[in-house]
Amino acid sequence: MKSLYHLPLLLIVVFSLALSTSSADSHEDFLDCLSSYHPEESSSISRVIYTKRNSSYSAILESSIQNLIFSTPNTPKPLVIMTPLNTSHVQATVHCSKTHGLQVRTRSGGHDFEGLSYVSEVPFVVVDLVHFQSIDVDVENEEAWVQSGAITGELYYRINERATNLTFPGALCHTVGIGGLISGGGYGLLFRKYGLAGDNVIDAQLVDANGRVLDRRSMGEDLFWAIRGGGGGSFGIVLAWKVKLVHIPSTVTVLSVGRTLEQNATQFLHRWQYIAPNLPNDVYSVVSISTMNGTETGTRTVLATFTSVFQGSANELMTLMQERFPELGFVRENFIEMTWIESLMFLTQLQNETTEILLDRNYRNTLLSPSFKAKSDYVRKPMPEIALQGLWSQLLEDVATTASLNIISYGGKMDEIPESALPFPHRKGTLYKINYNISWREEENSNPQRYINWIRKLYRYMGAFVSKSPREANINYRDLDIGRNNDDGRTSYKQASVWGRKYFKQNFDRLVYVKSKSDPENFFSHEQSIPPRFH
Repeated sequence: MKSLYHLPLLLIVVFSLALSTSSADSHEDFLDCLSSYHPEESSSISRVIYTKRNSSYSAILESSIQNLIFSTPNTPKPLVIMTPLNTSHVQATVHCSKTHGLQVRTRSGGHDFEGLSYVSEVPFVVVDLVHFQSIDVDVENEEAWVQSGAITGELYYRINERATNLTFPGALCHTVGIGGLISGGGYGLLFRKYGLAGDNVIDAQLVDANGRVLDRRSMGEDLFWAIRGGGGGSFGIVLAWKVKLVHIPSTVTVLSVGRTLEQNATQFLHRWQYIAPNLPNDVYSVVSISTMNGTETGTRTVLATFTSVFQGSANELMTLMQERFPELGFVRENFIEMTWIESLMFLTQLQNETTEILLDRNYRNTLLSPSFKAKSDYVRKPMPEIALQGLWSQLLEDVATTASLNIISYGGKMDEIPESALPFPHRKGTLYKINYNISWREEENSNPQRYINWIRKLYRYMGAFVSKSPREANINYRDLDIGRNNDDGRTSYKQASVWGRKYFKQNFDRLVYVKSKSDPENFFSHEQSIPPRFH
């Protein structure tokens, strides 16, 4: 089709009106369909429908947008937002969207880095699972049923209410939705000891593309495998998960030590690469990289903060670190004992809050900028010091004052679980994961390109030092720069393989097979959804 810039003005107006009329017709037909799907529930379903005519529409849409670059006047908005109260509301939404040609986007916590759970370029409906927050903890059997709309903080809090020696190996950030977390595998504070969140799921409840409600037995092992790491929005709407709870001690210890370039941060990070992946499973280890003004000269320098969380006492961790990493120069005061819940809050800078903050799904950490671009890498061979020095040069550029990196050690239990156990393949041989992030103020959302260009340049630089063939990426750190599907849902296997193999490696083929069986018409689709084979 010709560009609109080359069409006469009258044709542009006619074309735009046609699109608007078509969307309006689909919208009204969709609403009529919802009312007639279960006539006896028409009054209840009307209470969970939000259109642009509703005064609450914007508040509902913006309630869990975690990246405000996708909350601008030019961001495409859903025709309808559904906040279902029960399973039949979800079934009705799937049926009526399919009948009237509307795309469905499902949102649990709103943390999708590319906004794919609430933004689309084609007419669409958002299913916001905000009312699916039920958590049922079974302490005796060390299990829990948790609905997808619950946030991880709620799950931690409710488990802790019942048993302080149990928890779930979920995300660090307490506002992450359970649905999105597990759909991408789900890394967290305990993953080196117990594996991913998805490794600890034992059943699920799913509404598929035909509106059927399936559990593990009725969906089959292939589909159950796919939904625990194949990424959200490809296979259906998971309403709830039955998860296995894991044991934690009464005392954990946090160690956090910062070193600047002038304090040999380069040498310490280089050494850390060899030590951290081989630490006991009880240790979570991360290095956070940022920049700061040097205390002596006032010029910017790089700060590397080495943090470990150990499932045990301060004396045990101190003995271990003095044996494995004495170069860092710890003192006894660096080792702080606390509960597991307190360690989680410490790592997310909530240590001055009460544990009730974990229940607040609308909490926004004021230390975090509201708009950002992020990328990820996996590293299988230690980076040489000269590579780190080149990285520092990038971070010290003027545009990068708000940039940061988190380098998370792998190894432990992750080395013991086969790459094919879940779609998540980043297991044995992975030394660590890197999360790159740059942020900016909301008022800069009209022109964030200089920040995006910077992080893309950094990503290109790092290509020589990270995993290759494919260059691996984390599906829960969505990045459309690595490839995307067509907006019309007609995407070839070859096209999707470009991004699919980076997230899933050899597991991509099995995901395509599962998609071809479970959703051959590709009803559940988005910019990085798994395509059926024939597309």
